[in-house]
Amino acid sequence: MILKKKWLATALAGILLAAAVLSGCASTEKAKRLRFGVAGEGGIYREFGERFAALENETDNGQVELKATAGSAANLRLLTGEYLQLAIAQADLVQDAYDQTGIFADEEEDRGFGAVAALYTETCQVVVRADSDIRSIEDLHGRTVSIGAEESGSEQNALQILSAYGLNDKMVSMVNLNYEDAAAQLKAGRVDAIFMTVGAPSPVLTALAGECGIRLLKVDGAAAQRLMSAYSAYNTVTLPAGTYPGQTEEVQTVGVKAVLLASNALPAKQVQQLTQLLFSSREGLEEQLGIPLDPEENAVEGVGIPFHAGAAAYYKAAGITVDQTAGN
Repeated sequence: MILKKKWLATALAGILLAAAVLSGCASTEKAKRLRFGVAGEGGIYREFGERFAALENETDNGQVELKATAGSAANLRLLTGEYLQLAIAQADLVQDAYDQTGIFADEEEDRGFGAVAALYTETCQVVVRADSDIRSIEDLHGRTVSIGAEESGSEQNALQILSAYGLNDKMVSMVNLNYEDAAAQLKAGRVDAIFMTVGAPSPVLTALAGECGIRLLKVDGAAAQRLMSAYSAYNTVTLPAGTYPGQTEEVQTVGVKAVLLASNALPAKQVQQLTQLLFSSREGLEEQLGIPLDPEENAVEGVGIPFHAGAAAYYKAAGITVDQTAGN
């Protein structure tokens, strides 16, 4: 009798253990709620996030909840800390976070995320009022300049661009403002210039151009070459005439890719389905956002880190090669 009871207890324990294992496996098939790190009002991150979340929330692949943050650096830290499951960030900061270099050099946590896709090129736009006497980046010496929100990609790009032109915080009075506040301060004459790294045309700048008139400064020549030599994420960008109201000439500048990222804790199948949704909806998203999104064959370029296993599976099925051992 004692042996029989022991056998029953052992069998029951085995059944419970098996059930727990199966339950655990089922729970890893799909994350029901996906916190998606975007930025504040006025930027393409927020606009893209709202529209992509609306599409995803019509599926049974998990419900997306948007989280507004200061921008790229904040998104990367929250993704690393597993508070976010999805995020958008600039490729230059993505690579720094993954390699633990730059502003992430002193952080010890492993980077538990991978790339889903390069979404579009974010253009570094340096803007002054149309009636300003500032004609070049060098003219910002002694002026008050908004360099973007603290811990944003715009802030890092502004500092690097200014440095490429030989300017630092002793020569330029720098303030941290989000896009909407920066535009309002420029319109009011409280700042002399604003830096924005954002998809073009930016709705904030389009509105500002209609209210007070704007002029974009060039980032080109030797300074641009120094910048691109020092930081591989940058590439040359031309803003065509007419990108903004009153802009009669094309403007040469630089840009970086905006990258959609996913936590490695997300199941591969779920991320594969997210990737498929992104590209099947690309044309509609482009129309809503008013900017071109990278097609799938270009979405593996300019990323700088390995892809999430689910995204890699999608590209493999589409006949597109991605390098899972090093940056792309």
